[in-house]
Amino acid sequence: MFGVAVIVVLLLLAMFFVRMGGNSGNAVRVACVGDSITLGTGYPIYLWQELGSNYMVGNFGVNGATVYLSLGSAYMNQTAFQVAEQFEPNAVIIMLGTNDAHPNLDESNAVFISNYVMLVRAFQGLPSKPKIWIVLPPPIFNNTINLSGEYLAQNIIPDIKQVANQTRVPIIDANAPLASDSELFYDGVHPNAYGAWMIANIVYQAIK
Repeated sequence: MFGVAVIVVLLLLAMFFVRMGGNSGNAVRVACVGDSITLGTGYPIYLWQELGSNYMVGNFGVNGATVYLSLGSAYMNQTAFQVAEQFEPNAVIIMLGTNDAHPNLDESNAVFISNYVMLVRAFQGLPSKPKIWIVLPPPIFNNTINLSGEYLAQNIIPDIKQVANQTRVPIIDANAPLASDSELFYDGVHPNAYGAWMIANIVYQAIK
């Protein structure tokens, strides 16, 4: 429930800022979809600041969200997914996979790919016909929260590239550019303020 409340607050703030700076009816609606790297780091706010007042950026991140549909934490099982659809986005930025980098989940690469394709197809089927980008998530620099950087690199990243190929959507690489910047991740997984700004800038450069 806390995650949904944060989503609503951030969405309302985004709408307020756009109305202060421009015509919200003509604003390009950007949905940032993801896990805690989206919800709690401020990257969507930095992205909105770079895009400017002609854009309305909604934060639809969920703490602990995964791709795997067999888990209760699957993004498509969250209220945030429904809210993101109702946002009627013109653009969708999806950054998931970090919480799936857990070798003990015992899910196959094929299942991950299939479930991620379902998520992308759901957004592709919206009446607003949004442009979609899939983000390769940042590296995992240590396993203090039981996530594996090796598993992310060897399984999740190649799988996400396969999803992009199957769905014909472009990739934004937030992994390789940050591979040498462990100091920007305060717990080895979540970026600090500057790391969040770096992710926002990478996304901004790609979608602009």
